[in-house]
Amino acid sequence: MSQDNFIPTTKSIVDIYAETKIPTQIKRYRELLQKFKSIYGFEAEFIARSPGRVNIIGEHIDYAGFPVLPMAVDRDCLIAVATTSLDSKVRVANVNPKFPTGEFTFIDRDRIVDIDDTIHEWTNYFRAGYKGMLESLKLEKPAGMFCLMDGSVPSGAGMSSSSAFVCTSSIATMVANKKNLSKNDIVQIAIASERYVGTNGGGMDQTASVMSHADAATFIEFHPKFHTTPIHFPKTIPAISFVVANTMVTADKVVSAPVCYNLRVVETRVAALLLAKELNLLEEKPQTLKEVMDLYFTTNEEPSHTSVTERWINRLTKMLELVDQLIVRREGYTLSEMAKAVGLSENELHARFMSKYPIRTDIFHIYTRAVHVYSEALRVVKFRDVCESNQGTIEDSQHVLNQLGELMNESQTSCRDYYHCSCKELDELTLICRKAGAFGSRLTGAGWGGCTVSMVPEDQEHNFIETVKNEYFRPKFPDFTEEQLNDVIFSSRPSSGAFIYKKYSAVNPFGG
Repeated sequence: MSQDNFIPTTKSIVDIYAETKIPTQIKRYRELLQKFKSIYGFEAEFIARSPGRVNIIGEHIDYAGFPVLPMAVDRDCLIAVATTSLDSKVRVANVNPKFPTGEFTFIDRDRIVDIDDTIHEWTNYFRAGYKGMLESLKLEKPAGMFCLMDGSVPSGAGMSSSSAFVCTSSIATMVANKKNLSKNDIVQIAIASERYVGTNGGGMDQTASVMSHADAATFIEFHPKFHTTPIHFPKTIPAISFVVANTMVTADKVVSAPVCYNLRVVETRVAALLLAKELNLLEEKPQTLKEVMDLYFTTNEEPSHTSVTERWINRLTKMLELVDQLIVRREGYTLSEMAKAVGLSENELHARFMSKYPIRTDIFHIYTRAVHVYSEALRVVKFRDVCESNQGTIEDSQHVLNQLGELMNESQTSCRDYYHCSCKELDELTLICRKAGAFGSRLTGAGWGGCTVSMVPEDQEHNFIETVKNEYFRPKFPDFTEEQLNDVIFSSRPSSGAFIYKKYSAVNPFGG
């Protein structure tokens, strides 16, 4: 297996961050290591690092089986670690004093550690990654760990701070026990691990955090086979810059999951079941809308196509037509109506889709969720096609930028009107961003608050950020310092994925 398939280890943070970020990160790493020594009385052995992400396009379709296009950002989670063979206890502290320290002990190979997902406790995310990794490693006596976390990904902002934490915890546990699993294995472990804290995710966040490349977004395919492809943005004039802006509306996936995130997962699963029933595909037991599409085209003719992209476009366009024809209740279904439509009893439906994760709703919006999933998947494919079709000399940069921006804007409209995962602050902020000069602006992450991502001309980046500060942030948050404002709206280039930093020396701990 190629070395590229494993988490890279570096002696220098120059390998991790863009040149403009190096001075700030040297200071941050130095302070983390000094804080570690002041807490525990000895040096850390290594630092595990996983970044947050913004999703350029492809919202809420990963768990429906469709490709997405996120990029890692330079905001990340760091966990400094030292180990001991004297016990299997884990001590966890945070550089942020508002998070209390905690500790827990490895129970046994089967149980590992208890996690109460009804209690919203920050160390649960560490426990989740720890538990998932040790379930895979199957160790009789894992190493004891001394840990200190420093997270710069805004919490509840839709930038995947929780997934970055779980990924970092998984990697830290792996390294502490002197193992070296592949990136693919770590991603799958992290996806499963996050379910221990009550989130039923699709895998985009963990994949972007672990597998991203610097200077590229990542096209992530989940079905029929997990696969990632770096996608480089067109070399336009002016160049493309991405600006992330935090609405300051906190969207905690664990707290809101029963009426937001987990509910949408159920609605898309039931949409797949309903379409499969109407298309006589139930014998194949498709679980997702992507599987329904693939099965449908194994027995139905489709137009000839000259490229894979054209095939995607033909298929997704047809699925949108079928949704219009076959999901008849546009206003939504009650539980009893939904059960009748799919041919199950209410108890069977509940046991199949709603017994593992809590759900609260009176109406299930099956039609609008299916429309969003298929149309959003179509936008992802078109976005990738525009990028890959414009890698050489670009004669009309404005046209390319407008194409990409319009796809992002259409995504925001669909998230608002069909998936109902936007909110008034996201709607307001994306509108302000477009008026300030963004080619495209949309929510990123689960929605219901959190961040927007805007594609802006690089030469207008500074003016854009100042305009958005004046139009959105300063009126709403007049007491914010300039430092606080710079933390809620900032530009980011596509960043590298997970890293392990170690083997530093007392003379030059940061390399370079």
